Amino acid sequence: MKANQELELEITILPKRMPTEIEGVTPVRMVDVYIPEEVAHAHLRVRQKGEELVITKKQPLVDDPSTQVETSIPLERDEYEALCKCSNRRVVKDRYKVEIAGRMAEVDVFREDLRGLVLIDFEFENEEARAAFELPDDLVLADVTREEFVAGGWLSGKSYEDIREKLEKYQYEAL
Repeated sequence: MKANQELELEITILPKRMPTEIEGVTPVRMVDVYIPEEVAHAHLRVRQKGEELVITKKQPLVDDPSTQVETSIPLERDEYEALCKCSNRRVVKDRYKVEIAGRMAEVDVFREDLRGLVLIDFEFENEEARAAFELPDDLVLADVTREEFVAGGWLSGKSYEDIREKLEKYQYEAL
């Protein structure tokens, strides 16, 4: 087992509508448990992504959540199960990997307590590609890349009702 570290450059949007690109695509179910439970925005998560089990820490490079260093370590099933017992702060979502506006995107459709929330992430190989990308106007309600309330560690343990007021600021309607 080897830790994997990568730089994450992304744009996160709230969509106006469910992207048609996900039609006919089989998503991957993701279950994230955030540790520690007592922290408002935990940066450490245990993730089951399909059959893959990992523990991941995400840290902003500077004071900018759109650029983070993500370090992941694969876990054995018994390690995953033990770590999941450390916290009740979960996020469950279905992730669709599709092409939108000529770029690969991750469409996260939240389940359980966050049902109705949909976020779309576009990831980039460098800052120049991110700066050059034009968001598709017909899909984008708001760019929320720098909004803390859409981060998984902040969303964990919350319900859609808990974040409704923040979403209404953008005139977001549950999808």
